[in-house]
Amino acid sequence: MIRIEQAKNSISPNDLKALMQLYEITDAEKKAELIGLAREARKQGWWRGFSEDAPKELLELIDYESAASSVRQFETMFVPGILQTKEYARAVLQNFYEEKPAAELAELRTRREDLLTRPGAPQFLFILDEPVIQRLAGGPSVMRPQLHRLVDVAELPNVTIQVVPFSAGLHPGTKGPFEIIQFADAADEYVVFLETPRGDNITDAPEDIASYLAAFERIGEISLNPDESVSRINEVAKGMA
Repeated sequence: MIRIEQAKNSISPNDLKALMQLYEITDAEKKAELIGLAREARKQGWWRGFSEDAPKELLELIDYESAASSVRQFETMFVPGILQTKEYARAVLQNFYEEKPAAELAELRTRREDLLTRPGAPQFLFILDEPVIQRLAGGPSVMRPQLHRLVDVAELPNVTIQVVPFSAGLHPGTKGPFEIIQFADAADEYVVFLETPRGDNITDAPEDIASYLAAFERIGEISLNPDESVSRINEVAKGMA
């Protein structure tokens, strides 16, 4: 039970049936729903095939994203992983893993993009600080296609991309990047993923959730609107020599 509660093991349908009997869950529809969820949980996601190459926090993040109803992400340094082209992902990862081949991690990052267009895909709202689109990660030949990729993805009905312009000055997002994941089975259930110099962290503490939700809203208020943001991204791409 401890390993199941800590998400180290998934629960088998037989064990779940025993627990439902213990907790006196008798509604047939509810029982069928829970058993269906247990069976789905035991199916290993494709990303688990990267467990030898990827940080466990990243794999846990993809687990959460695959079950999300909405994802809000703010980035200060790099294009969000789920939006990265393979070449951009390789350039970024090579910066962090100078002595380790980045091909596997680059593939993992770019394969996440399937979540954007799958049936029942979450709603995504990305806010990018302007340095994200200005920084020449990998040089112009890598950055131009990456910016075009952002413009293309912004056309998806479930994706919104906004840019915080330099003119906004200091704002709550200057503290660092974060991602807020909301789940469909409970309107007020969230987790927050944080990238820090000391490593990645995932929290569901209510005070942290409230703080980051408020920060994301404030950042959105000072950002360019979606149309203006796409225009700004196109402008930067055209200006790259």
